Amino acid sequence: MPVSPRPFDPAAAAAWWRSGTQPPWLHAEVARRMAQRLEIIRAKPQRVLDWWSSRSGSLALLQQAYPQAELIAVEPDEAARDAWLAAQRRPWWLPSRWGKSPRALSEAEADGAGAQLLWANMVLHWMADPAEMIRRWHRALAVDGFTMFSCLGPDTARELRALHARHGHGPAGAEFVDMHDLGDMLVHAGFADPVMDMERITLTWSTPEAALAELRTLGRNTHPQRHAGLRTPRWKRALMAQMQAPDPARVAITFEIVYGHAFKGAPRAVAGGETRVSLQDMRTMVRSSQRPR
Repeated sequence: MPVSPRPFDPAAAAAWWRSGTQPPWLHAEVARRMAQRLEIIRAKPQRVLDWWSSRSGSLALLQQAYPQAELIAVEPDEAARDAWLAAQRRPWWLPSRWGKSPRALSEAEADGAGAQLLWANMVLHWMADPAEMIRRWHRALAVDGFTMFSCLGPDTARELRALHARHGHGPAGAEFVDMHDLGDMLVHAGFADPVMDMERITLTWSTPEAALAELRTLGRNTHPQRHAGLRTPRWKRALMAQMQAPDPARVAITFEIVYGHAFKGAPRAVAGGETRVSLQDMRTMVRSSQRPR
């Protein structure tokens, strides 16, 4: 079974999660691009899970795409779920409160949710074990449901990685998983017909200070062999000079965005083996078999 090929520090990922509640600009832009891909899916889900909704930047897009669906935000744990719910509260006199409000669940509560769509925008690269998270997505979906996700790929921040390597600064960040390995993880988790794609987005800034400020909103260095402790102001000044050296008027950093979607088919019995089917999946299979043909 595929495993994560990279060293990863979950504590650094958790520190980024606690650092704020607003989705970064790049997350919202990737969500917009991923939402355009929903047009190729004919299914109209009745229950939609927005995985790690508070950082997804996707809520409004999903509400617009599926206005009749039950939309459920999924957060990493109960504390994050409660914080998301608190952030959604609006005064009673605002018209936005009169409509249907999304529900929220923790990841553990989402097991067996029976959703027809699991949407996970810019989440998977924050997992120490992406394969285990994909298996969790499979459990949260109903039979014939599908997942659509995006994450960072291995070509992300190649300029910064090369700079760190050239000057002996240590790893600039964790190595991200290749899209072909993610496709294998989907198959091993039980998904059918996985489709993987990628694109590169290059962001530019006028100064290295502006680049570093935005990079901090996008995450943390989650490589266990990163520099321990705080760097000195002298080191930071040298880093910014190195970032500006190729083009004093423009700092550019590339982001590889990986997209994927796959369907959860009906479980297949294996001769001489055992197949476990949830009650929700069994009900879905029975309803499908009773449809007129």
